Amino acid sequence: SHVLVTAGPDGVELAATDMELSLRVPLEADVAEGGSVAIPRLAGDIVRTMSDGEVAVEHRANEGVTTVSGGRSSFSLNCMQAADFPELPGAAEGGALTIPTVDLVETAERVVKAASRDETRPVLTGVLVSHGPDGLTMVATDSYRLAVKRSSLEGTPAEVSEAIVPARALAELGRLAAATKADTTEIVIAGGQAQFRLGGVILTTRLIDGQFPDQRQLIPDTFEHEVVFDRGELGAVLARIAVLAQRNSPVRLAFDEGRVTISTISEQVGEGREEIPIAFAGEPMDVGFNVEFLRAGVESIDGDEVRFGVISPLRPGLLSGTDDDYRYLLMPIRLNA
Repeated sequence: SHVLVTAGPDGVELAATDMELSLRVPLEADVAEGGSVAIPRLAGDIVRTMSDGEVAVEHRANEGVTTVSGGRSSFSLNCMQAADFPELPGAAEGGALTIPTVDLVETAERVVKAASRDETRPVLTGVLVSHGPDGLTMVATDSYRLAVKRSSLEGTPAEVSEAIVPARALAELGRLAAATKADTTEIVIAGGQAQFRLGGVILTTRLIDGQFPDQRQLIPDTFEHEVVFDRGELGAVLARIAVLAQRNSPVRLAFDEGRVTISTISEQVGEGREEIPIAFAGEPMDVGFNVEFLRAGVESIDGDEVRFGVISPLRPGLLSGTDDDYRYLLMPIRLNA
């Protein structure tokens, strides 16, 4: 719950860790005297509310108080000695992979939403990151849905390297990219850790051990029907239907000749339905899905169209774009007659 502040000839470094993730951030500063101290995280909240201008941080060796002042404000905060702060990982050794930050972040953001939050299955709380001849591939699943995104990159290696990176580390990476505006990110995977370096900032995370599900065995090769939707229209319909859908109320997609009717029933609220004209031919078919999972998949598609592959009411559906290497597999919910 503290931030390690280290002052030296090159400025100041701020560092924090929760023993799974650690972060090092350089900060420009005029250092009158070097040293280290661990200050409470709420110091950031205090500084954020101060008037614009310089902020002074002062700590006397072996004392349990740090002074933070700026403008007419001054705060004395209880602190920890730097020696009591957990040891932070240093610079990872090994070959660094350099990736355009925008490609890395876009790939991660479209995949991490499918990762599980159930800590009883640690492997599914991570994202399988693979780098090889096909470029950069990320896969995440919570056993109800699966997201896969592949990005073509220059200078890809001949051999495939894989690691399971915690999803929350990749989510944090997106926030850091927005703050640093770094053009490229260096990745080093070694010693059970992954280290991301961008714009002087270093994010280190432990890797997750285990066997990740093979997405190639989970995604069907062919589908009985492939329906094309306007992404904006489908997203808007699902947003309206989701207002009525309760947590355990599935959204029903009733496919019929030339149309699909999207509906839900809530015992507490009522019923809603909306029809979309589509190019569908064949026997009528009703399929149920979790509406929020379905919306997340539609929102992750890049482009104006969504291709929806369906087989049967009891087989998973697949969302994809027209020319984008992203796939989102979604398990159905059994519907009542």
